[in-house]
Amino acid sequence: MAAYVIAFATVAPLLWLLLAAFRPESELYSAGWPSELTLDNVAYVLTEVPFLRYLANSAFVSVTVTAIALFLHSMAAYALARLAFRGRGVAFASVVATLLISLPVILVPLFIVVRGLGMVDSYAGLIVPGLFNAFGIFLLRQFYLGVPRELEEAAHLDGCGHWRIYWHVILPLSRPMLAALAVLFFLANWNSFLWPLAVAQDESLRVVQVGIASLQGQYASKQHYVIAAAMLAALPTVLVFLVGQRWLVASLKTTGLK
Repeated sequence: MAAYVIAFATVAPLLWLLLAAFRPESELYSAGWPSELTLDNVAYVLTEVPFLRYLANSAFVSVTVTAIALFLHSMAAYALARLAFRGRGVAFASVVATLLISLPVILVPLFIVVRGLGMVDSYAGLIVPGLFNAFGIFLLRQFYLGVPRELEEAAHLDGCGHWRIYWHVILPLSRPMLAALAVLFFLANWNSFLWPLAVAQDESLRVVQVGIASLQGQYASKQHYVIAAAMLAALPTVLVFLVGQRWLVASLKTTGLK
């Protein structure tokens, strides 16, 4: 019973957001069921505000970062788990240590570097800094440590080098873990706010979270439009989580994390 109560308390704000997005303006904060449901709020946001552009920018950045990061992280994790080289322990410790550093701490130095590379107000500036994620490397390394070495030894006997072992043996075994990380990476980049706000001043590069923040300033007295925009922004995250939750749970069980 307690689990159902906690689940309802968790989902209740999303249900309220969904219902409020279709309420008339005069009944926005009423407690009961609305006298009518209207599409005017959503239609206004999609037609009078460049919100579709914001959604497209967030989707492009999130999908691109997720795809590239998974490829690079899997290679780095494989090297840290299986390849013997000098300084491997120090390299792994350095990667894990970055988990202690939050974005606000490095925001100014990161912006200076990105500006020096000429990536301010560009998709590259939105994408490249988000490619590194220490948690992804750590999670994949822990998974690769549990892969039986007999599989790699058999591949070595067949004449495979490290690259072919990685591509034909390790990656196929990593699909559930990569799927789970894809969910986490997509959600993290879709909900990113501080870095896109700092690096992209061009409105055509505005992502959905920054777009909603701008709407809160422009439509301070028209909160029904802001709520409709928030509902549209939340739908992709809910869908992605519902599709990938079983891989996410399976990955946590596999690595022994609670």
